[in-house]
Amino acid sequence: MASLASLWRGPRSSEEELTQSIDFWNTPERSGWLMKQGEYIKTWRRRWFVLKKGKLFWFKENYITRESKPRGIVPVNTCLTVKGAEDVLNKPFAFELSTSKETMYFIADSDKEKEEWINSIGRSIVQHSRSVTESEVVDYDSQRADQ
Repeated sequence: MASLASLWRGPRSSEEELTQSIDFWNTPERSGWLMKQGEYIKTWRRRWFVLKKGKLFWFKENYITRESKPRGIVPVNTCLTVKGAEDVLNKPFAFELSTSKETMYFIADSDKEKEEWINSIGRSIVQHSRSVTESEVVDYDSQRADQ
């Protein structure tokens, strides 16, 4: 079983698949600096994050072009929750992004930015959720009217 970290920082081929057709350098839904813990060495690092079309990308620099290579990618449709985590980390402006297997922590520069990231990621999770697609919606009222 692959760990979530391998989903977030998978082999180059899967990163290329995840970035295909997403022009992350152009008009993102949200972008900005956040602190995140390293995958292996658990030090906090400042990274530039870009949320676009159901993917959360991160980079070392904030100057993003077509040629930029993400340092990691989180497909938000694998995420279940995004919520404040100041009490968990004992750090102000902290929030967490969780899947069924793992949790990733971030620290914003202000409470306003933390709330904006939580709202943006939360909206993206709902928009890109695999849990209910239009073809799976059953309208019982219209079925009764036909009978």
